[in-house]
Amino acid sequence: MANDEVPAELATALAQMARDLLAQDSLQQTLDRIVRHAVHLVQGCESAGIMILHGGRVRTLAATDDVVLTSDRIQGEVGQGPCFDAVRTGAESYRIENLNDQVERWPRYAPRARELGIGSMLGFKLFTEEQNLGALDLYSSRPGALTEHSERIGWLLASHAAVAFASARADADLHVAISSRQDIGMAVGILMERHKLSADQAFAMLSQASQRRNVKLREIARRVVETGEAPQQA
Repeated sequence: MANDEVPAELATALAQMARDLLAQDSLQQTLDRIVRHAVHLVQGCESAGIMILHGGRVRTLAATDDVVLTSDRIQGEVGQGPCFDAVRTGAESYRIENLNDQVERWPRYAPRARELGIGSMLGFKLFTEEQNLGALDLYSSRPGALTEHSERIGWLLASHAAVAFASARADADLHVAISSRQDIGMAVGILMERHKLSADQAFAMLSQASQRRNVKLREIARRVVETGEAPQQA
């Protein structure tokens, strides 16, 4: 792009993508749409995925196809590779023009990735000022297919995607929190009515059962709501 300007057609496409992502009903739908838009908008991109490292283990959050899933799995198994390194080191982006040139850098990953049909790769950290959300990784079967132009478009896409990702995750966390409070409140009410307990006593019974069984409080509460029985019997 001359002078890094964004053509009107691309700007429109990115704006439409942003609206589409914010219109999704769940976090998973948002993630699935991000990777689909990446394939559609980034020149040379044939596959795309979003991954995170959780407790040192690779977890794929969204993938357009089995190439992405297998690549993530291999990187997790061997503990090396561009996506793995990018998430672990916090690099904002990377571009691998030709995976054939990276065998010495990732000797346990690169040969298997080439067998998988991966020729070049791009990756972007998904982040906001408050959160590091993971990495968006783009793949092509052809060496050299993912260019500097692809990287600029990918960076713009990843910036929009990170905002939508963060918003969807916040909505999902809020939904879980509200549901948990509702379940706990209902469970306390059931215990108060059936066992003639005070609210504090009923909540203490739930808390003690949670600690004794090493099960989250909301799960104990949900069992009480479903069965109507005290937690030691639920």
